[in-house]
Amino acid sequence: MKLKVTMAALCCLLLLASHSDAENITKEKPVAFLPEQIFEFEPVVEGDIVIHDFIIQNKGTAPLVIHKVRTG
Repeated sequence: MKLKVTMAALCCLLLLASHSDAENITKEKPVAFLPEQIFEFEPVVEGDIVIHDFIIQNKGTAPLVIHKVRTG
């Protein structure tokens, strides 16, 4: 009897898990992709301006909105 109850509970959990995965797949969401995640600048003289462009691609299906950018 315990085995039947355990198997039934396991089946229910698997069914719920697969259902939530199906919902996550169908929902639109942005996915940020950075081909180059780190860039090391060469040493510069204090006061010089250095520039580097980071490419950010949206590999998702919904618009990607960037609210805040921080330097590291």
